Amino acid sequence: MRVVLSGGGTGGHIYPALAIARECKKSDPNSEFLYIGTEKGLESKLVRDEGLPFETIEITGFRRKLSFENVKTIMRFLRGVSRAKELLRTFKPDVVIGTGGYVCGPVVYAAAKLGIPTIIHEQNVIPGLTNKFLSRYASTVALSFEESKSYFDKAKHVLFTGNPRATAVVEANRERGFASLGLPQDSELVLVVGGSRGARVVNEAMIGMVPFLKKLPDVHFVYVTGQQYYEDTRKAVLQANSGLRNHLHVLPYVSNMPEVLAATTVAVSRAGASSLAELTALGIPSILIPSPNVTNNHQEANARSLEQAGAAVMLLESKLSAQQLFKEIEQLIMQRDKRKLMSDRAKAYGQPDSAARIVAEMKRLTGE
Repeated sequence: MRVVLSGGGTGGHIYPALAIARECKKSDPNSEFLYIGTEKGLESKLVRDEGLPFETIEITGFRRKLSFENVKTIMRFLRGVSRAKELLRTFKPDVVIGTGGYVCGPVVYAAAKLGIPTIIHEQNVIPGLTNKFLSRYASTVALSFEESKSYFDKAKHVLFTGNPRATAVVEANRERGFASLGLPQDSELVLVVGGSRGARVVNEAMIGMVPFLKKLPDVHFVYVTGQQYYEDTRKAVLQANSGLRNHLHVLPYVSNMPEVLAATTVAVSRAGASSLAELTALGIPSILIPSPNVTNNHQEANARSLEQAGAAVMLLESKLSAQQLFKEIEQLIMQRDKRKLMSDRAKAYGQPDSAARIVAEMKRLTGE
């Protein structure tokens, strides 16, 4: 099968596409891929690191307020469609898959106009403008959350698949996770992370929690700060630390996140769709702090969905404090029955076979 993948901007759009590529290769070792993204997006590094052929188009997103910049965006979109058609005619894909981000717009639209079967994957409960626009043209809209279906009433076909990132982490090796952190096997581990780039507010809560950590002397805490916040957070933690250095680990970034998550007892996280797919696939009890600085406040909707399922606790950033965050962590560590129930519900919510579901849909659309 010849497959074009497109998704860009953030890891939440790129990692699902890469998970689909891996599953497709597993199903059909002769599969060939072309990834179309932007040069400025994170995909330009991640896709090349994965070893997939990579081509670029230039595109930006629409501004939600009236602006002359939107006229320029329309012109970029039309040029992007023309460029995408050239790439598609050359590569001759059997199917085109968009996993989110502005770059999917011209790529999936061009494919639909050329009569190529298309799938768009929506990671969040509340879809973005690009996927809502593309849903009229795509052959199939694949959903991470069943609640999203009402937003795609004009779609030809809607399919609940879960998020393919779940497939990429479900078999992660927890022993390697402990080893990479230098921790004894089966340690109780609390992972606190504010997203791939970090989050100032979450880091401030991390620092504020340090004096309370002595109440859980047998628990290891791993703070993942993000590169830009690392030095300041590390220094502040060292100043606040009172004899817990062997149980408090401050890191700028974790490159093997699936393995570290597999070793995690309780996670504190933002509520991006890929993060939630990872947490639920592994059945990790979580405390979610949705970012309010995202389109349509979609992270709060994501987090609320898990909270209502009993799979997570949600703390709004506006009400976040070090004391409240530690209280929630302490309850989950001390109340094993509650933690076990939350873990079971997280696993029930997760979709570890998500990538396989999408590959099955690809084969249906292409007649294989």
